[in-house]
Amino acid sequence: MAAELPVSPGPVAARWLERVEAALDWPFGAGGNPLRHLGALGFFLFWVILGSGIYLYFAFDATATGAYDSIDGLSRRPLGALARGLHRYASDALVGVIALHLLKEVLQGRFTGARWFPWVTGVVLIAFVYASGIGGYWLVWDEVAQFSLTATAEWLDWLPLFGLALVRNFLESGQLTDRFYSLLVFLHIGIPLFLLAGMWLHIQRVVHADVNPARALAAGTLAMLAALAFAKPALSQAPADLTAMPLRLALDWWLLFLHPLMYRTSPAALWIAAAGLAALLVALPWLARAPRPAVARVSPANCNGCGRCFADCPFGAVVIGPRSDGKRAPGEARVIPELCVACGICAGACPSSTPFRSVTELVTGIDMPQRPLATLRDELERALGELRGGPRIVVFGCDRAVDVRGLARADTGAVSLLCTGQLPPSFVEYALRSGADGVLVSGCPGDGCHFRLGDAWTEQRLAGEREPHLRASAPRERVRTVWTASAARLAHELDEFRAALAALREAPASRALPPRRLAGGPLREATAGTAAP
Repeated sequence: MAAELPVSPGPVAARWLERVEAALDWPFGAGGNPLRHLGALGFFLFWVILGSGIYLYFAFDATATGAYDSIDGLSRRPLGALARGLHRYASDALVGVIALHLLKEVLQGRFTGARWFPWVTGVVLIAFVYASGIGGYWLVWDEVAQFSLTATAEWLDWLPLFGLALVRNFLESGQLTDRFYSLLVFLHIGIPLFLLAGMWLHIQRVVHADVNPARALAAGTLAMLAALAFAKPALSQAPADLTAMPLRLALDWWLLFLHPLMYRTSPAALWIAAAGLAALLVALPWLARAPRPAVARVSPANCNGCGRCFADCPFGAVVIGPRSDGKRAPGEARVIPELCVACGICAGACPSSTPFRSVTELVTGIDMPQRPLATLRDELERALGELRGGPRIVVFGCDRAVDVRGLARADTGAVSLLCTGQLPPSFVEYALRSGADGVLVSGCPGDGCHFRLGDAWTEQRLAGEREPHLRASAPRERVRTVWTASAARLAHELDEFRAALAALREAPASRALPPRRLAGGPLREATAGTAAP
């Protein structure tokens, strides 16, 4: 199944990325799949770099004359070799993870609209990563450090700010002074602190940010880095000699590729390329901006200020403020338009979002104007009214995953939502009470929700672990979830579910919900535990 080509919306490259992700789910599982947790993996690698760096610092002679010998000697002891290897290879891995994270966000379109802030702050962090990594090589003070520091000085000298060659003044004497070396140490400690602050800022508009990888992923990554540290130790080259230029170097191309690129072109060309690429990446959310979808809308008359929409919004777009209608209630939901990504997860969290309400027009406390739950109820009733034969199944799907409408047939109805998280559990019970033998809920692959938390919240709601939850009276054997981007896999799971439901036909009547009368649509009633506030 992992080899099937996903057919979810988006460019061909995005579908191929989903195919690779699905292939990695097989050996690692969704929770341990590195491609599904690049952000968390990046944070973990940073902590590995920080931890190994602290160990190296305490064993390091931070002077111009003693630095080389201390690091070179440390690298020849097992624990020192491990620490230096972890520091080196985790830094390289961080660059690779950032590149993949950047590519993935672009291909999946998760950088425009309300997501511009984490995108722009992430682009700025790239500069801090490279500044930290390149500066770390200088502290070793071998031939690579000499080459890197000289190349960086020549690059900075091109700027008018460094017209007097301030940096190179430290190198002209032919010997690095302790004063200048102290500056290098200060930079290598200070820049990562700014990087850490930037990482904190990067996730400020992301609620429940994925910053801690699963234990299996973290342990596997650490073991791989440790094995690499011993298989190919990170060793110093010959000591730096400012009176001569090294001829042969073993460069870390992940971090130091800028220096050969500058010498193949020119300092001016490298500045233009770097500034141009940075400007393009920063401007990308506005250059590729699509029409802004309608944001969530609050109905004060139906909002009781419970705060579930606030708790479930993945982007902090919902807050609870004072009442606008004078009612005596805890508060009232308010939507921040600039942060709303129009996922509808808030509507799925609202206790008033129940189809059992006996009202002519279903108006909920918070809803999506472009896909209101009243329309979804009408579509569900129409699908239920058209079901024939059996077992009769209703499939709820996500607009960002497999188009479930292609699964519709005489015994199968299909309803698609903005995000599966928009689905209130009461709609599942409503379908079962109104003639459906089973309900299948589908969406983006596990841990791959386009809106981050739609699949997780839906699973928890259906399992009774999150409010609003599916009531205990709903038979769980008649409800199934399938998280996939593959139409073939979804169709296969649907066939298996259909067979399982057929086997349940002989089940005791006590396992089925009391049926509801269909008369121009299922009978609606205010059910305990799901009534509007």
